[in-house]
Amino acid sequence: MTTCSRRRFLVDTGQAGVAALIAPGLPAVVNAMPAAGPAGIQLYAVKDSLAADPAATLRRLREIGFAEVETAGLAGLTAREFRALLDDNGLAAPSAHLDLSDPGAAFAEAHALGAQYAASGSLRALIPGTHSGGMTLDEAHRSAELANRIAEAARRAGLQYVYHNHNFEFAAQGDSIGYDVLLAETDPALVQFEIDCGWMVLGGRNPRDYFERFPHRFPMIHVKDFLPVAHRDGVGATAAYPGAELGHGMIDYRPIFAAAERAGLRHYFAEQEGPFTRMSQLEAARQAFAYLRRLP
Repeated sequence: MTTCSRRRFLVDTGQAGVAALIAPGLPAVVNAMPAAGPAGIQLYAVKDSLAADPAATLRRLREIGFAEVETAGLAGLTAREFRALLDDNGLAAPSAHLDLSDPGAAFAEAHALGAQYAASGSLRALIPGTHSGGMTLDEAHRSAELANRIAEAARRAGLQYVYHNHNFEFAAQGDSIGYDVLLAETDPALVQFEIDCGWMVLGGRNPRDYFERFPHRFPMIHVKDFLPVAHRDGVGATAAYPGAELGHGMIDYRPIFAAAERAGLRHYFAEQEGPFTRMSQLEAARQAFAYLRRLP
C-alpha cells in the first residue's frame, strides 16, 4: 500500500488472467448489495479530499451510502480524533492499513480506530535488500517469515494480521510465484490475506481460483478496476493501466463476489487508483457505491 507501489501502473507480470474477467456489461436493473456485509471504501481512494477536509469527506461517504471504511493514513489526525469523526458520521473501520515498522504503535492505532484487522500493503519496507521489481522467491520466503512474526504479535494484541497484495507478487519465478509461497509458508491460524482483485488480475491471476483453493484465508477484498491498456510505449513495453471507476473498467465482479462469499468473505472495500482525470474522487466513490448496489 506504499506510495511507490500504488503509483506504479506498469504491468510487469503476466496477463493471462485479465481476459477471463473482462466485464461483459452491467444489467439494467439489479437490486441487492453483495451478501458479505455493508459496503466499504478504502480511504486511499479519497485521500486528496480527506486531506483537505476529513470531516466533510467522511460525512459525504456516509451520505453516499458507505457504512465501513478502511484507513490508510489519518489525514494528520490522531487515531482517537479520526475515530471520533467516524463515530460522528456512523462509520465503522473494521480494518486499518498500518505502518508496521513499529508494531506496538501500529496496533495501538488499530485499537483506537476500533479495527479488528491490522493490514499491510507488502512488507518490502521492512526487509533489507528487496527491490522494486517482481517478487523473487527469496523475498517471498523472507516475507512469509516476517508475516508470521508480525501476525503472532498482532494476535497477542487481540488483532488479526492481513497481507494485501499488489501485482508484483505474481511475477513468474520459474514454476512458482511469490504469492503462492506466501500462502504456503504463512500459518493459516495467524496470517490472512486481503486480495486486491484489480492488482491480482493485472498480475495475470484470477481471484476466483484463490478463493476456491484457499477458503477462509481471505476475509476481505479490495474491489478495484482498471481501464484496458490502449497502446505500447516506444520500446514495446506494456503501457500503464489507468485506474477506472467501478463498472467502467474491464473486470466483472459478479463471479468474483460469488466465489469470495463462498470462501468466507466478511468485508469488501471499493478502491480506485489514479489518476482522477474524468471526475473527482468523491464522484468516483459515488459511482463505486452505485456499482456495488447493482451486484446480485
